[in-house]
Amino acid sequence: MSDPIDTPAAAPATATTTGPAPDLRARAAGLDATDGLAGLRARFALPEGVVYLDGNSLGALPAGVPDALADVARRQWGELLIRSWDESAWWTAPERIGDRLAPLVGAAPGQVVVGDSTSVNLFKALVGAARLAGPGRTRLLVDAATFPTDGYIAESAARMTGLTVTPVDPSHAAAAFDADTAVVLLNHVDYRTGRLHDLPALTRAARAAGAVTVWDLCHSAGALPVDLDAHGVDLAVGCTYKYLNGGPGAPAYLYIAERHQQDFDSPLPGWNGHAEPFAMTPGFVPAEGARRGRVGTPDILSMLALEAALDAWAGVGIADVRAKSLALTDFFLECVAAYVPAGRVESVTPAAHAERGSQVSLRTDDARAVMAELISRGVVGDFRAPDVLRFGFTPLYVGFADAERAARTLGHIFG
Repeated sequence: MSDPIDTPAAAPATATTTGPAPDLRARAAGLDATDGLAGLRARFALPEGVVYLDGNSLGALPAGVPDALADVARRQWGELLIRSWDESAWWTAPERIGDRLAPLVGAAPGQVVVGDSTSVNLFKALVGAARLAGPGRTRLLVDAATFPTDGYIAESAARMTGLTVTPVDPSHAAAAFDADTAVVLLNHVDYRTGRLHDLPALTRAARAAGAVTVWDLCHSAGALPVDLDAHGVDLAVGCTYKYLNGGPGAPAYLYIAERHQQDFDSPLPGWNGHAEPFAMTPGFVPAEGARRGRVGTPDILSMLALEAALDAWAGVGIADVRAKSLALTDFFLECVAAYVPAGRVESVTPAAHAERGSQVSLRTDDARAVMAELISRGVVGDFRAPDVLRFGFTPLYVGFADAERAARTLGHIFG
């Protein structure tokens, strides 16, 4: 994966230092002044005085969402009632919003459908992938460090399809792909460490072995280029409440590459995915295209909150977002090295741009207490057991002054 911007690798967070560099605040102000994306912060409602670095768990509120939700509740539901399924285009929301989201993951229209949770979509994708792979293959390879739910769902899907789950390290997974591999499930970015895995190379290797790929994009979509179509990904899933800022519990999405849509056999054949949902026939006939990935009635309130949230992306290029993300995380690591006493934290996020997502994870003793103290001082990140501080950098609303203040506050706690 090529490096979108030419900046030096970050200094390690464990670097020895004689004290904080006196120009870091001034440098942050200068970087913010020349940041082409700085104006996007006004598209979000952020609490005054808070540095919000937890957008990798829950994105900030886009400013247009409250009014959009009020209209949905008061007019579309309150006045139009059931007529809104047609007159307010509720019925077509899963495909319409999928097409709006598609450019952010590098997909052409007609391949992304929005609805259900990431877990439900992952179940559909894994069972559907096993059925696409066909008989004669026995293994479902799963990222050994995956988010726990992905592992739970993979085990269940394997039991249903007669496969055996085999954990793999994504950094060396290609060596494990063989003629027995039916499905490969990998995370684009590791949720604990922020490590970015090589989606293009791993997808090529899986396809060369005849396996079907399923990518979890929860920690990459909206933060960096994904390019699903360009890299020949088969299936992908992801949430929309992190870098896409869709709101708590916002619906997830399912990507089904066009070449697989005719043969994609969902294990959850709900009436919304029927070719003629209102015919109410006893036999299931799948709809054409990605729409066959639908199951039940869409969650309209959350769905339309997400649609309004995507307005924040108007005119924004994902390559520019990636460039700022790397610059922010580089600068944050530099500030941590300057402000935090040597030996108190260790970065577990790769310094190499090609291996880094949009978060920085620092290992330290008493991490839970340290994060609680950071939050009490207005710097919001999160904690992952047993010893990791996570800081998510959402370039649409996080600036360089935020990165500097967060590192400086961390230094004060350890000081």
